[in-house]
Amino acid sequence: MDCALILDRTGISKPVAYVSVWLSHNIDGKFPSLLFPIEIKNIAKAKHGSDSGVYDTEGRFVPSKFEAIFTKHAHSNGNALTSKELDEMLKANRQPKDYLGRFGAYIEWKILFYLCKNKNGVLEKDTVRGVYDGSLFEKMEMEKNASKKSKHG
Repeated sequence: MDCALILDRTGISKPVAYVSVWLSHNIDGKFPSLLFPIEIKNIAKAKHGSDSGVYDTEGRFVPSKFEAIFTKHAHSNGNALTSKELDEMLKANRQPKDYLGRFGAYIEWKILFYLCKNKNGVLEKDTVRGVYDGSLFEKMEMEKNASKKSKHG
């Protein structure tokens, strides 16, 4: 499925969506397709330095690394990250002189936090898991549709 279609269905503001998608798809320096397709054969190219390590170099999910995000950095609530805790995690994951990887991690996590923090202003563990298992966008689309129905119904 094309990222542009996914983002449109979730209700993410178009400027935020297209900038973030462009950054994530411009990984090999070539101008990407304007539809921003998700190309599974190239998914390993999306791995960058200064990331969380939740995916290994071959693209496999590493459960212990996912849990470590919260055991190491979620001090206020073991199942959620505050903005300050997220900043702490990003700082801890920095690789020396990896400015592009740091920037990529910062953009990915800050956009996720901005779009998906709950009403208490924290990013919940289940939401982050949805990023890694692919269910987050589907959930966001269902929430957007439910919101439309409640406004019109």
